[in-house]
Amino acid sequence: MKQTRIHCQAPAKLNLFLHVTGRRADGYHLLQTAFQLIDRCDTMDIAIRTDNAIVRTNDIPGVSAETDLIVRAAQLLQQHTRCQLGANLTLNKILPMGGGVGGGSSDAASTLIALNHLWQTELNKAELMQLGLQLGADVPFFIFGENAFAEGIGEELQVIQTPERWFVVIEPGVQVPTPAIFSAKELTRDSKPVRIADFSSTAEMFWKNDLQTVACALFPVVDEAVTWLSQFGNAKMTGSGACVFCAFADEAAADKVINQVPDRWVSWKAKALSRHPMADLL
Repeated sequence: MKQTRIHCQAPAKLNLFLHVTGRRADGYHLLQTAFQLIDRCDTMDIAIRTDNAIVRTNDIPGVSAETDLIVRAAQLLQQHTRCQLGANLTLNKILPMGGGVGGGSSDAASTLIALNHLWQTELNKAELMQLGLQLGADVPFFIFGENAFAEGIGEELQVIQTPERWFVVIEPGVQVPTPAIFSAKELTRDSKPVRIADFSSTAEMFWKNDLQTVACALFPVVDEAVTWLSQFGNAKMTGSGACVFCAFADEAAADKVINQVPDRWVSWKAKALSRHPMADLL
């Protein structure tokens, strides 16, 4: 019997490093980064509609249904495949917006994966990744479904193995607009390109996030969070901010730090994942 509904997870990501190596003629920045999946997730319930309507069934503060990436993802797949079915989309949002953990991109990717399965539109992973790129540079990674070394604008992906560990993540309480970071004249855009072998063999303390200096200057609270968390290890910002993270060998070590985080910040722990929880659907 054909499946008509699905409960899906949309995991967050951390950028273990992020270097800006140049800029294309169209203005997009050339990046190198290492994406790490973690088990902190938004969740969604998606059900088939027999008409072709795409309906987000719940309100999300600050995000209209028309601009929501999950609605846009569903519409894009529908148009691309000429599918006559629709969907009800219910999103439980816990990942911070403007936090650099990929929440919106992950939601969009999980929507594409789920509806490709429910609607039986039968796009393969590469086709779905190509479609997802129209929604954002991070979307293909979440469809790729494994930790990855990324190049280009983030869409050229190679699998990497990362250690089992835990992360403490601090939300400093601001939304960092990505365009403001990438358009800043202070942004370093000429980091020397590295090889995937370099990342695998070099201590992580030597890897940085080129966007962090700009974000810290524009949003001092991000700098405060980095400084505070740095007393426990190699803390850095993820993506274009605002979230800040530090890795720990085990859950007990992460808990010890979580218990000390100042009350002015939201903080949480997450475990490293080796693959996307929905990877079996592709």
